[in-house]
Amino acid sequence: MKVGVLGGTFDPVHIGHLIIAEEARVRLGLAKVVFVPSGRPWLKATRRVSAARHRLAMVRLAIASNPFFELSTADVDRAGPSYTVDTLADLRAQAGPRGQLYFIMGCDALLDLPRWRDPARLVRMCRLVVARRPDYDVPDLAFLDRAVARGASRRVVLLDGPAVGVSASELRQRVARGQSIRYWVPDAVEAYIREHGLYRGARH
Repeated sequence: MKVGVLGGTFDPVHIGHLIIAEEARVRLGLAKVVFVPSGRPWLKATRRVSAARHRLAMVRLAIASNPFFELSTADVDRAGPSYTVDTLADLRAQAGPRGQLYFIMGCDALLDLPRWRDPARLVRMCRLVVARRPDYDVPDLAFLDRAVARGASRRVVLLDGPAVGVSASELRQRVARGQSIRYWVPDAVEAYIREHGLYRGARH
């Protein structure tokens, strides 16, 4: 079974996440896409991140209408900093010997991959599905062979699809300024943000 994995802080989850996940599911024939909100993202340790309960709730609302989308609390439930390699190890064990993982990421994350924890082990456990972003060019993948592991570039699948220029940081700023985020996030997520007063006065 081919399983997509989309990780992130999801602070908040937005239409860009949903479009990329659905595009990967359809184009690669994935049985499902698992959304994995991070618990304590080590690369964002200097930035305040909304409580996990809020981020989990927003993802749950965002994916409720898609039967092929699933929420995992693996990162949130695990103590300590969140590392993708640990998350993939957990999901690979759950998928069993016939399971194939496809980790969905943006070009910006791919460029940062050599800094991640144990990237060589990570690329052995999954294929990297790289979604194009309007503000990033796809790099020469040969850098992965040098900086991560020999043959790592062959583990990459480039996802040609709509490039949605929406970022969570921009959404937080818009909420803080009192601007509308309608159509940038699902209606239920917009209502949740308003109901719980998230991102008001945020400095992100």
